[in-house]
Amino acid sequence: MRAFLDSLYRLSGALAAVGMVATLVMVSAGIVSRPLGIYLPGTDDYAGYAMAACGFLALAYTFKHGEHIRVSLVIERAGPRLRRALECFSLASATAVVAMLAWYSVRLAWQSHEFEEISQGVDATPLWIPQLSMAFGALVLLIAVVDDLVLATLGREPRRLATAGGEAVRME
Repeated sequence: MRAFLDSLYRLSGALAAVGMVATLVMVSAGIVSRPLGIYLPGTDDYAGYAMAACGFLALAYTFKHGEHIRVSLVIERAGPRLRRALECFSLASATAVVAMLAWYSVRLAWQSHEFEEISQGVDATPLWIPQLSMAFGALVLLIAVVDDLVLATLGREPRRLATAGGEAVRME
């Protein structure tokens, strides 16, 4: 199960990297084509979709690397038992917030599909397609937060993904 979860987090990070490259390609294509008098419809819209995908798909990967901003002034000064309780409370609260984000992201994509919503741009993209990346990213983040919550309630340290050098990132 651990290997599957780590692979899921890495896949989400890899898809975020693809979104970043797609943003670069779309913006570059728009910049290069305009002076040449070539009109590429939808490049601005697709760059925006790719940027949003990049942001949402990177959430779980970044979380599992310990790179999200944490305010740990109180937790650092607490004793071991209080620290564990505060960690569990923080992760339970984060689970509730991320669960709402995931629910409404999936709901938004589903409703866009049901109502056949399309973008207002020239490309007329069905909106559920770019919204899938938001829903997927939010769901994977929910899995990552629940993963850490389960580990914290069992009294274990949160599992961090290994870096390129092989060692896990240390939480600060």
